[in-house]
Amino acid sequence: MAGRNLIAAHFDHRRSYGDFYYVYPVISRRSHGVSIGVNLNPDKNCNFNCVYCEVDRISPARRKDVDVGLLAQELEDMLRIYQDGSLFEREPFASAPQSWRALNDIAFSGEGEPTTCRFFEQAVEAAWRVRESLGLEATKLVLITDAACLDRPGVQRGIRRMQEGRHEIWAKLDAGTSDYYHVVNRSRVSYARILRNIAETSRWCPLFIQSLFLRVRDEPPAESEIRAYAARLNEIQAQGGKIPGLQLYTMVRPSAVAWATALSDDELNHIAALVKELTGLPSQIYYGKRVTA
Repeated sequence: MAGRNLIAAHFDHRRSYGDFYYVYPVISRRSHGVSIGVNLNPDKNCNFNCVYCEVDRISPARRKDVDVGLLAQELEDMLRIYQDGSLFEREPFASAPQSWRALNDIAFSGEGEPTTCRFFEQAVEAAWRVRESLGLEATKLVLITDAACLDRPGVQRGIRRMQEGRHEIWAKLDAGTSDYYHVVNRSRVSYARILRNIAETSRWCPLFIQSLFLRVRDEPPAESEIRAYAARLNEIQAQGGKIPGLQLYTMVRPSAVAWATALSDDELNHIAALVKELTGLPSQIYYGKRVTA
């Protein structure tokens, strides 16, 4: 299990840093250290509208285009800021204990779904080259995705490039049924497409499944929903899909939807135990709001 104890920096995941448009650092509980984010959706557009999303979609975007050359320069600058230690001279990074200061990954995430960006493949190549030029080959490239666009040829080429070095793909699956998917993720993309893309992609590229569970109008997910979720995972594996592990977590930061709230530790533990019993898959658990020094 992981993520029971949080630090103050876990509550500050603003996707900005100084004058940077595309690159931002966070102390990530799921990365267990520093994650350098690459925002391919500076326009804040997303194909999902998750009830738990904390992205500020009211304030105007500072930039709406993706300039891959500028993105690469920002990534190089940010990695140098990390390497020379100046990142930890300002909050929230200054208060992070030494155990949370290791650079874990460069993550395609941000203010929307990164694979909707038409320059995704080029951005992967840019990150690869910057990582290599700074001698950071051991740093993973991570894609955090809702899986809706995993069937696009350009996205698949980008993922195959990531597979040539250290990498991880984290695919979202928050529901076991279409009805609950539309309550939590509120997307026009069909639930069937999400399942199909996860199943087909995981046959040639192992996918970690990231699942956020929460209370909807003060009610945790019904046991029938969790059983359906486990059944979907078993179906994916039965089709030849490779799932190295699960990331089971709940909300830490507030969303714009007041009735979406975090599960208690006991509620999340109950879900994790049931999923383990039904699937046998290993999981990392990330709890809700609990700050420690």
